Amino acid sequence: METETITTDRLDRRIMSALQFDGRASFRRIARALGSSEQTVARRYRRLREAGILRVVVLPDPRASRESLFVRIRTAPGAAAPIGKALAGRPDVSWVTLAAAGTEVLCSLRIDDPRDRDDLVLKNLPRLSQVTDVSTATMLHIFAGTGLQEWQGFDARLNAQEIAALGARSRRNVPVHEPGLTPDDDALLAPLAADGRISFAALAAATGRNESAVARRVEALLERGVLFVDVEVAHALIGFRAAATLWLTVAPADIHRVGSEIALHPEVGFVGAVSGPASLVVAVTCRDTADLYRYITERLAPITAIRQHEVTVTVRNLKQAGTVMDGDRLPRL
Repeated sequence: METETITTDRLDRRIMSALQFDGRASFRRIARALGSSEQTVARRYRRLREAGILRVVVLPDPRASRESLFVRIRTAPGAAAPIGKALAGRPDVSWVTLAAAGTEVLCSLRIDDPRDRDDLVLKNLPRLSQVTDVSTATMLHIFAGTGLQEWQGFDARLNAQEIAALGARSRRNVPVHEPGLTPDDDALLAPLAADGRISFAALAAATGRNESAVARRVEALLERGVLFVDVEVAHALIGFRAAATLWLTVAPADIHRVGSEIALHPEVGFVGAVSGPASLVVAVTCRDTADLYRYITERLAPITAIRQHEVTVTVRNLKQAGTVMDGDRLPRL
């Protein structure tokens, strides 16, 4: 069945673009940066949220986990969807996509306890008779995505002056010695993952804590990079229907330069350096397959350090940024 496209105008797309820079920016600050009114921005945001196009979440930084894995699972025809759905239900799985005409599942797994990795990758998956191959790659470095440089494929991106007026917070790397989440923070995580724009007053009410204490703690975790704000967009609903994962091989001396360059491409939502045969994993979203082809042949081709590439076209997103998709829509509040 063909994906529904929901009409958005230039202001809608500019609001989405602004939120990509700071998902918790106040409506007043966004309105000032865009030259609109606070009431209009708030109304447009609610419409986008209720239509399942846009969702803001606050999540633990995956770089704070002991290890993050990309898992590629090849299956017999018809088996990928139920396996992907089961993986999407795991809290330690951040995103899940079906690819390769529905015979491959790609997912990202956060590892805090090595036994979790061993149970899934070494024991449970190989026992499934319809799994034909499992491969993993450890994430070594993130260049874009998870709150860093975000997908900016909109045709109404903000200019430098508007970005400066927005005053978006910068994202810090998480130092190894930096204190992380504590058991006392657990009560904060569920409301923030459901609605990253939740007010401190509402968060205090949900957790039974003092509002000023909640505000100080959340701001401290965001400032240190222990938590990050992620803006999810249901790309297919706004006409961007061609998504793919690219596996790029470059020489070790070129990995950082190439990863940093690709991170600036507006079509790119994630770039990471990984272990294994490929050096970089890139998530790209375009309007259609013709645009995807142009991206590969016109954007990537001039980067001569790329020695090999593999393109895995996405069939369906089952989960993104920890949120299980409702078909092509993001779940509503």
